[in-house]
Amino acid sequence: MHLELRHLRTIKAIHEAGGLARAADVMNITQSALSHQIKGLEGQTQVELFVRRSKPLRLSAAGMRLLVLAEKVLPEIDAIQDDFAGLNAGRAGRLHIAIECHACFEWLFPVLEEFRKAWPDVDVDIRAGLSFDALTALQKEQVDLVISSDPEKLDGIEFVPLFDYEPVFVAAAKNPLAQKTYIEAADFKGQTLIVYPVERSKLDAFTELLGPAKVEPAAIRKVELTAVILLLVASNRGVAVLPDWVVREVKYNSDYVTRPLTKGGLTRRLFAAVREDDVAKPYMAHFMRLGRKIPMKMQAS
Repeated sequence: MHLELRHLRTIKAIHEAGGLARAADVMNITQSALSHQIKGLEGQTQVELFVRRSKPLRLSAAGMRLLVLAEKVLPEIDAIQDDFAGLNAGRAGRLHIAIECHACFEWLFPVLEEFRKAWPDVDVDIRAGLSFDALTALQKEQVDLVISSDPEKLDGIEFVPLFDYEPVFVAAAKNPLAQKTYIEAADFKGQTLIVYPVERSKLDAFTELLGPAKVEPAAIRKVELTAVILLLVASNRGVAVLPDWVVREVKYNSDYVTRPLTKGGLTRRLFAAVREDDVAKPYMAHFMRLGRKIPMKMQAS
């Protein structure tokens, strides 16, 4: 039996209309064409699909089985057609994000909160890119965007600048380093440095300051959550280096001090790594616009 979607649509239309003439009007075909289609389908199935002498026209038991199938399959077909139409129109798509910057969750959630309102049909997911090779996953189309501060030259991948940020030293107000106007690498020698549980190559404190100066802190303590890092710092259990957007609220808290790293301060840039073919997609472009705008709001608040 060669069953087509048009057969299912025909069965459903005749059942709902209660007759061939009205169903033909709904389907915008002639009554004779509709009748011919039904005879052809009955010829294939070798069963009668309608009780012919009933008014309104009723489905037979076999016809009811096809109706059940139509009511199950057709909505799914219509839904996927809508999905494809949304993809073609740029309204729908997939945005699976990998994050190589542990502190970026503090910035990303406000971005996604605005993004979802504008693009409700885009499937959004987040993966911590610290547990796998995020850029390789991007090339393999396992994720669609990688947040990173370390651009690389990769075939088919574009690193789009988002914004610059300042890695900031954070300590308890009673820490002796609170008396300094800026912090140098040597100041960490007597301190416990509280960091995220990632490689040193992903930590600004090491890549931008301690590594080049060949300085080691007295101890290193790894902590998963930003809120816990700040709690430990406030208790003078150690010091931290965090992006300026993370410490925006503690700047005015008397338990903390924030200081620039080095006399002139340090500047880093955050990028969105995207496949070249995806950069111009409307929802991708909007995400990156929000990614540039939200930090300005956060720093101003």
